[in-house]
Amino acid sequence: MGGIIKGGNSFVPSVPLRVAVRHGLDVSALLLTERGRVRGDGDVVFHGAPVHPSGSVRLVGGEDGTEWLEVGLTAIEEDIVRLLVVASTENGCVRDADGPSVEAFAPDGTSVARYDVTDGGGETAMVVAEFYRRAGGWKFRAVGQGYLDGLAGLAADHGVDVAGDEAGPETIHTPVPAPVVVPAPMSAPAPGTVSAPAAVVRQPLVSGAGDPWMDWSFGPVFEPYTETGRDNDVITVDGLPPGPVVVELNVEGDGYTGLWTLDRRNKQKDNIVNSTEENFRGRLLAEVPEREPLRLRLQAEGPWRVRVLPLAAAQRLTEEQLEYRGPDVLLHTQGVADLAIHYRGDDNLIVHLYELAGHEDSTSLPRGENVVNEIGKRRETVPLPEGPVIIQLEMADGPWRARLKRLQPHSRPVAAAPVPRAAPLQVADGGSSGGVAKVFENRRVQKWAWRGRR
Repeated sequence: MGGIIKGGNSFVPSVPLRVAVRHGLDVSALLLTERGRVRGDGDVVFHGAPVHPSGSVRLVGGEDGTEWLEVGLTAIEEDIVRLLVVASTENGCVRDADGPSVEAFAPDGTSVARYDVTDGGGETAMVVAEFYRRAGGWKFRAVGQGYLDGLAGLAADHGVDVAGDEAGPETIHTPVPAPVVVPAPMSAPAPGTVSAPAAVVRQPLVSGAGDPWMDWSFGPVFEPYTETGRDNDVITVDGLPPGPVVVELNVEGDGYTGLWTLDRRNKQKDNIVNSTEENFRGRLLAEVPEREPLRLRLQAEGPWRVRVLPLAAAQRLTEEQLEYRGPDVLLHTQGVADLAIHYRGDDNLIVHLYELAGHEDSTSLPRGENVVNEIGKRRETVPLPEGPVIIQLEMADGPWRARLKRLQPHSRPVAAAPVPRAAPLQVADGGSSGGVAKVFENRRVQKWAWRGRR
């Protein structure tokens, strides 16, 4: 059959399938519940554990740069609703692969779904496709979602804690070394419950420079910083270049969640989370001050995870529909368009735009424009100027969908290679949304997840 474009999907027959991943990429699979999480080590299929305990998914190896998965869709347990097909590299990155693709074949050899990855970048791991239950059958979706922090980041976002032996549940503050100017793609952080690798100051790149971040040049670029803990705390991230960043917060609990930035006098400055939502999750906009660490005061009841990400890692708006639950930061890099938002929560929906045209100071945000401030279920259409534009869903304690409509061409050339999307926060066991990754003791899984780290 013909290829499926990124984001596209189609039904596949509920028969045993053979899935080929080409060329020169390592293959693994994650079996997920409806909460987006693995249930344990057995739901990670890789070369160290090539057969799922149910026998429904097998990694059978391959040759000539092709690896194969055997997937018995009818044998997959009822509480598994998604099967992720993951490709990764031990050396180099996805863009170095020669025409990577994923293709599913029926028992008679007929191709039933195919996706050619055309926009691989500096990521070392990618969810290339997924099979998911729909209307009593199964569908195939072309995903192409890359992870610059490799299999470790991908695994953590789906419920696997891959901390090293010395890492424990205690919160550890690790300083970030001083920034250095490096034009090359970023290296991956070292393993640990808290990861804080060297920062990288972003230098503007011209179109076609081959950099995975080249369609977004506003704000600092650095390796993601991750910290986990429990209940109230203060998080400090030293050494980041000044400018806007994304703070990803995931709390497992049913109490109040509040997050504030602290000023140089250690006083609360900006309140960026104020929520009574159970199992809060969200991506928030914050600014790293000049010559000061980013300090955050967190009020929470239960386990939590905080990730500090470059603004460039935020999700891009396209004509394909995004779905999420909670606050978020989105980037518009294309031409004039309308932003359609369908909000299904009961509380406030507050949306701000930050138009970056003519704003040269990447260490601070321009003045924002409030375009939505409503309560309850809403359908809103917001006119967007030509990108680059930051869209901040400051409050959205409920599920929402967003996509571009009536998109017009950009008036000036823009880079074609997108930054790989930041992975959505997934749902923890025991909660309806959000959560902190479970700790698994299987060292083979840890070894798998830390492959390819540079």
